[in-house]
Parts: sequence; structure tokens; C-alpha cells
Amino acid sequence: MSKTYRDAGVDIDAADSSVRNIKSLIRSTFSENVLTDIGLFGGFYRVDFAQYEEPVLVSSVDGVGTKLHVAVRANKYDTVGSDLVNHCVNDIAVSGAVPLFFMDYFAAGKLEPKVFEDVIRGFVKACKENNCSLIGGETAEMPGMYKDKDFDLAGTIVGIVDKKKIINGSAIQPGDVLIGVPSNGLHTNGYSLARSVLFEHYSVNDHIDELGCSLAEELLQVHRSYLQAIQQLIKQAEPKGFAHITGGGIVDNTRRILPDFTKVNIDWNGWEVPEIFNLIQRIGGVEEEEMRRVFNMGIGLVIAAERDNTDQVITVLKKIGEKPIIIGDVAAQ
Repeated sequence: MSKTYRDAGVDIDAADSSVRNIKSLIRSTFSENVLTDIGLFGGFYRVDFAQYEEPVLVSSVDGVGTKLHVAVRANKYDTVGSDLVNHCVNDIAVSGAVPLFFMDYFAAGKLEPKVFEDVIRGFVKACKENNCSLIGGETAEMPGMYKDKDFDLAGTIVGIVDKKKIINGSAIQPGDVLIGVPSNGLHTNGYSLARSVLFEHYSVNDHIDELGCSLAEELLQVHRSYLQAIQQLIKQAEPKGFAHITGGGIVDNTRRILPDFTKVNIDWNGWEVPEIFNLIQRIGGVEEEEMRRVFNMGIGLVIAAERDNTDQVITVLKKIGEKPIIIGDVAAQ
């Protein structure tokens, strides 16, 4: 009896059916600049460069990390796609770029159509919210590489900015103020430590009084997009730099945009740290320094601004519903 690809664990028909089922959903993100449908070997996107003097394309690639293990435990998959899009968008938005299109990679030990479709719905939701198009991706079924319920995600965002409007922190000087914008929990970083601590004491669906919700609800909150906040500040407040707070925490990520002759001063008592971080630290016995290096500690975006411009930055942010906090300043090295 001959052996088939399905016998080896890869069901081409199921994969094709899953892609067909989500085509209309993906098309809902298309703008007039998308020139190809899903299914060709490449995605075609027409860029209008007329409004730019020196257009620069900006790209970033990332994953969701071990937050996916929480999704598998909770059997909830409609948020991790949004996590990935928003994370990638933030990474280019901090340079002043606006997103054009997004592409994804979905790999699993066994392709489960419902899981796949829920993840794609998350991609679509976030792409619409960030005004970018989902123009293609890759789906891979790899038995032996992943356990049946395990899967992995990666995504690439491509955006655009005028060269003269690139924000890279080069104008930052000692005395500038650092303003934080709140995160939505852990976002997509620090989950290996968080899981090792929390799942020793709780099940994923346990209600935790300190959090006011289940552990799954807290850990699967969607990584926020800061695109609107960043773009409004660029238009109205002349910020000097932005840092997306991911792995490495507030200090390491803010250092990435600072000139070599400067350093970060953070007032760690300047804001109320969300309870999820206190819970991890308390029951895990995690040192304060380690917490600050691993987690965002409640701050997802840091803005560097001239001291005299601080009030304007805060005013703009409050007008769009943000709750900005002065978290420190820049000093000479």
C-alpha cells in the first residue's frame, strides 16, 4: 500500500480549504493599492510616492513568543493575531512610519481550521485598526516539528516615511523629559518567566481576585497599538523620539534611541505598576531588577520630549484618551 502525504501528517486538502474559507475575510483589509488576490506567489502593493519628497520604506519582523502557549491552554486564539500585527506596527511607527501592508507565517504540527481562522481574524481586525492591508502569508503543517496543538506565528510589516521626517532620537539632549504611555499588561514579552511562575500556582482559567479576571483574560489581553498616539504627536507636538517597550524593559529599549553621551533616569515610583506584575514578583520571588529587565512594568511606549514641550505632549495624548505619565528624564552620561 502506497504512503501519502496525509499519512505522514500533512493534509493539503485541509490547508487549501482553510485558506479558501478566510479569503473573503482577508480581502476586507484590501485597499485600492492591493493589486493581487490571495493565492499568487507574491503579494503586489502599489505605493503612491507623490506625497513624499524622499520616500523610505521601513520594515520589521517579529513573533508572539510563548504567549502562544497561554492561548493553547485557554483554547482561545482570536487575540494573538492582533498581538502580532500591533507589535510589528509599533516597531515601525516609532520611527515615524505608517504601515502599508502586513504578511504572516503560520506553522503548526497539525492544522486545525478553527484555530487558523481565529488567528486570521485577529490579523484582519488589527490590520483594519491600523489601516494596513493583509496581502499574503504562508501556512505550514509540520508534524514532528511541533506537537499537534502547538503552532507558531511570525509577521512582517512594511511601512513608509519621508526621509526628512524619520524620528531616530538623534535630537535628544540631557534634560529632555521621558513620558510614558500605559501598556495593556505583558503585551508579548516576558511570558516564559510569567508562565513558569503563574502556572505553578494557578490554572489558566482560575479567577484571580487581585486581577479582577481570570488568568487567561489577563495574559491574553491584546498588545496595544500606539500608531494613533505617535502620529498625533508627530502632527501636533514635535517629539524627539519614541521607544516601543518590548523585551529588555523600559531602560534597555529607551537606550536604543538615545545618543551615546546620554543615559536614562527612570522614576520607578512615578506610576502605579499593574497588579499582574506585582503578582508575578510576589509569588515568584523575582528580584526587582529582573522584573524591570524582563517586563514593561505597565509602560508600553516612551516619548522623549523637550522639557518646555512636555505639557503639549501630555495635552495631545489626553485628547485621544491616553493617560500619559512623566516617568523620568535624560541625563548626561
